[in-house]
Amino acid sequence: MDKIERIERRLKLHDMRVLLWVAQAGSMHKAAERLGTSQPAVSRSISDLEHALGVRLFDRSRRGVEPTEYGRAIIRRGIAVFDEIRQGVRDVEFLADPTAGELRIGSSEATAAGPAFAVMDRLARRHPRIVFNVVTGGLQTLYQSLVERSVELVMTGITSPVPEELVAENLFDDSLFVASGLQNPWTRRRKIELAELVDEPWTLPPYDSNPGVLLVDAFRASGLDLPRIAVVTLSLNLRIRLLATGRYLTMLAGYALTPPSKYPLIKALPVELPNVRRSIVIITLRNRTLSPLAELFIRTAREVTKPLAKLK
Repeated sequence: MDKIERIERRLKLHDMRVLLWVAQAGSMHKAAERLGTSQPAVSRSISDLEHALGVRLFDRSRRGVEPTEYGRAIIRRGIAVFDEIRQGVRDVEFLADPTAGELRIGSSEATAAGPAFAVMDRLARRHPRIVFNVVTGGLQTLYQSLVERSVELVMTGITSPVPEELVAENLFDDSLFVASGLQNPWTRRRKIELAELVDEPWTLPPYDSNPGVLLVDAFRASGLDLPRIAVVTLSLNLRIRLLATGRYLTMLAGYALTPPSKYPLIKALPVELPNVRRSIVIITLRNRTLSPLAELFIRTAREVTKPLAKLK
């Protein structure tokens, strides 16, 4: 019997679960309260793990506990272990009833309201017992959610390669457009030069965000200064409300403005924007086995977005 096999025989799943709770709580006492057990029981589980592995997993102080380098290594693998167990349970549930189950998805707000909504809507019509748990956020937040396994897949737009530990499947390439409300005077023009819009009030995501970077590139490629942003927000709903006043401009994805548009009071302006294409992708964690429900979502996404691949 080699060393690893001996350690495996001594490790207990319960102790690993306690380890994760202690790391999250930062305290043996708090972890015990959340687990509904005693602090000595929690301490004993951590002690048993440290004895089995032959290393110290936590540094103790009056302020609580902090994982050591060894502890962080085991915690990372422990998160993966319990994620795989949860996935296994969901697989069993799916195999027992392939029309039900829960899928955790990450998405940008715009993509969630666009192509991701279309995929979920089709699946919901076919399998009404499926539950979608959708988390929205910026690109780095979504990447972190995948790495931490709090979501199983991400559907969003990207303009650069994903980190090495992730895998992206391109669904379609989409252009971005300058848009305004129907009451905006610019909607009466048949052709507009980008330079004419520099001093207009814009509502945009931060310049360092994924869509914001594209607009920066478009203005710089045209030799122009950046436009005046009157309202900076990641909220798509807020930007749409601002456009409806007829006073603001923004940049929206092509799929959001393609008939039948879900924003009938918003119009794309006839402005040529250089270098503003991005890829709409599904991103997963490399070497992570996907649940059957996630595989079903991806297959459906390919079906739904096939017509969008023809957008120019």
